[in-house]
Amino acid sequence: MTVLIRILQLILSLSLLVMIHELGHFAFARLFGVRVSKFYMFFNPQISLVRLKKINGKWQVRFFAKNVKENQKVALDEFGNPLLWENDPDEKVRKRFEGKKPLTEEEWAEIEADFNFGRPLARHQGHPKFTIIEEEDLPLLDDQDWRKYPETTEWGIGWVPLGGYCAIAGMVDETTTADQLGSEPKAWEYRSKAAWKRLPIICGGVLVNFIGAFIIYSAILGHWGRDYLPLENATYGMQYSDEMLAEGFQQGDRIIQVGDRVPETRADLINWMLIEGERHITVLRGTDTIGGLQLSADFDQKVLAAGTTDLVDFRFPFVIADIAPEGPAARALMMAGDSITAVAGKDMFCYQDIQAELKKHACDSISIRFVREGRPMEVRLFLGDEGLMDVHAFAPDHFLEMRHVEYGFWESIPAGIRYGWDTLANYVKQFRLVFTPEGAKSLGGFGAIGSLFPPMWDWHAFWLMTAFLSIILGFMNIIPIPGLDGGHMLFVIWEMITGKKPSDKFLEIANNIGFYLLLALLIYANGNDIFKFFFK
Repeated sequence: MTVLIRILQLILSLSLLVMIHELGHFAFARLFGVRVSKFYMFFNPQISLVRLKKINGKWQVRFFAKNVKENQKVALDEFGNPLLWENDPDEKVRKRFEGKKPLTEEEWAEIEADFNFGRPLARHQGHPKFTIIEEEDLPLLDDQDWRKYPETTEWGIGWVPLGGYCAIAGMVDETTTADQLGSEPKAWEYRSKAAWKRLPIICGGVLVNFIGAFIIYSAILGHWGRDYLPLENATYGMQYSDEMLAEGFQQGDRIIQVGDRVPETRADLINWMLIEGERHITVLRGTDTIGGLQLSADFDQKVLAAGTTDLVDFRFPFVIADIAPEGPAARALMMAGDSITAVAGKDMFCYQDIQAELKKHACDSISIRFVREGRPMEVRLFLGDEGLMDVHAFAPDHFLEMRHVEYGFWESIPAGIRYGWDTLANYVKQFRLVFTPEGAKSLGGFGAIGSLFPPMWDWHAFWLMTAFLSIILGFMNIIPIPGLDGGHMLFVIWEMITGKKPSDKFLEIANNIGFYLLLALLIYANGNDIFKFFFK
């Protein structure tokens, strides 16, 4: 159930973000008079779940409809038969249609099958040539053929929930090749517009993603405010991972300075040590100030290699909030409110320490000392193979004082923008780690993204994660790789500087190269997820 909830959150979040991203392209395209032939949520190879188009003032809807290439038709010879590629090596196949006038219904059905499934304008053995539907061809099309009405946008929902697209007329991208463009640019096509108009059309998606993130953050702060646990309220000190302990930290140390700055939150610690590379740390150990802790130069690589998720956390007592029926603690007659003070004869109170000690005694009978209403007590219980007592403990905010900040409507807007900008800045700084050996190994795909969502549905956490993903989507799309918005921006800016416009064929080749690079990256990242799931 938790996996399903995470999957649903991921799909909903990405669907929303892709929609607003593509709406950014759509809005600027329409602003500058460029037609948009298709706008789809989710991808629709071969078939669409729903297709809608406004024709002569009325909406037409089709369900589970086969796709048709918007601007393609079968090329015919002088006899009305389909033209074949002249260099088709299979002479027998090539002669299927030659000399036949007219074709049989079965032969036309075969051609229509090729056409309706949207095979691209390319050389396929035994298949006919396709040509472009020009303006003069439109009156010849059937009134029910949506291609007859290119001035309106086809809206639809595909069946592969991994994104979406906006097909802009006259633009060479993942939906259109150079061969699918007409011979002469039309006034309503992307390629006929000046570079200064094409640039905002390309930037529109990224711009809307960033603005969308700022709006979501502002709404979150305005509705829920901001709750965080200040480091100064770490009454019981901090809990450190093995990588931090190896650097000289001790459990319970309180970090009071990183470099020459005083951190306020745990996020400050992570950002400054891992992302910004601060190495000099000052801690409070008991009543002594220790100012000589120096992180190793490759500390960030060690953390990435270990896959550590909880580098630093707050220590807090182990007090039982709820007990699972029939579990070890329930059978030993322990109760909610019991505060554990020792495990297997070892004095300890910290939740993290107790959890670690319990795991050492899996499938073993051990003594547990605890305090109930001020009275010390002791029981013996048998742990299962996972070393768990089957209890829920109170969270840190039960013992440590949280700080809550309220924002009014007008206060939430600049605060949300600052929050979003800081998030973007930290992500950009963090991105450098991708180009390190351990950073490349830690790349994750949809599984890694999905795991960031909470296992139970929580709207506050959902919108926080959606805003963060909007920042990521906007930044990743601005990277100057062909096939991404950044690649298109690069070519338009090059044209604006040099006055030389890359050819449509060059753009197609560049997009194809970028597509395969991105596909390889996608396979690698999701392959990392699969490897970690099975082998780590």
